[in-house]
Amino acid sequence: MFTPALPRLGPQGPFPHAPLAHPLDRKWLHYAFLSRCGQQALIANLSVLGSSTGSVHADPGAPATGRRSGTGTAAEGQHMAILLLYGEERGWSATQFNAEQPELPWSAFRLPHPHGEPGAFRVAARSAAPEVDVQLTRTSRPCTSQCAPFGGDEHLRWQSEPGVLGTGTLRHGDGTATETDLLGYHERVRGRWSWPTLGGWVFGFVNDPSGPVDAAPPFAVVFTLIQPAYPADAANGSVMLWRDGRMIRHFPRRDLRVAVSGSLDRDRVAMVPPLAGLLGTPPMAAVPGRLLITARLGDDRLVLDFRSHSAGRICNPSETSLHPFSVHETLGPCTVEGRVGGRRIGFHTGGIVEFAGGAHD
Repeated sequence: MFTPALPRLGPQGPFPHAPLAHPLDRKWLHYAFLSRCGQQALIANLSVLGSSTGSVHADPGAPATGRRSGTGTAAEGQHMAILLLYGEERGWSATQFNAEQPELPWSAFRLPHPHGEPGAFRVAARSAAPEVDVQLTRTSRPCTSQCAPFGGDEHLRWQSEPGVLGTGTLRHGDGTATETDLLGYHERVRGRWSWPTLGGWVFGFVNDPSGPVDAAPPFAVVFTLIQPAYPADAANGSVMLWRDGRMIRHFPRRDLRVAVSGSLDRDRVAMVPPLAGLLGTPPMAAVPGRLLITARLGDDRLVLDFRSHSAGRICNPSETSLHPFSVHETLGPCTVEGRVGGRRIGFHTGGIVEFAGGAHD
């Protein structure tokens, strides 16, 4: 019996077939991982920005013309890529915004993409270090797409998937190469925004590493808090909980309480990319030393207690203001506890939190 192949529904991803129609239209692919030993971290961001001369049909990844990241034409937009690596004994190292990147980067949102099927992911500095050359594997399913409107006609859309596995080689800025086993998070972002209007955000994730190394983590949590400059009611946020690779609870903004205290020693904050320190980049407000998020919905309750240990400050250039938009990629221990669906949850491990803002003049 012959069964014809069914047509594939929707775009192959990781983004819809829609142009970047405005100079501030953006697409991102974001990757963040911690080693299971807790001594190393990998963070990468690949992006493309629209053009002032017309619509751009482009996704994150190396420009199709073969140009380097950080360059582009009106027809292909501004492609950028940055890689950060952290080693407990080596500190932070980073590329400029022109890191080498694949033309078709690995993404959990690129279809078809079954679980357990590894794919190559390599990003490197033009000087060859730092560099990451790993195999990434998805184990989980993403959350529903979320959208935050703000300003006049600006918005930010994002979709997250935790429980991404990685194995391979990290080459730090001093040239030292280490083989590592990673557990992390992947995200796609699309929208239209200026950095001053976006205001600031707190994003983060934590994966429970206690399960089998080749399976979805027993639990994973992703949280977001967006604080646009205006209107007054534009703040948006959520806490999402996964169990064995499936999202089982979404706590919306109205059910969250967020508090910070203390500050991270400024000697534990490294500014990147490397050229940022030569351009008179002004200082930022201190990174909070502790972040406490409490989510409650009906009988369900979840508490995340994160303590800052070290941070890499990415100074993103702003198209509409003099000050950069700074994203502090902050590493530290995190305790998660609560009760959801009548089941107790509790684990302690490392997490990554982004404290971002500062583009207002």
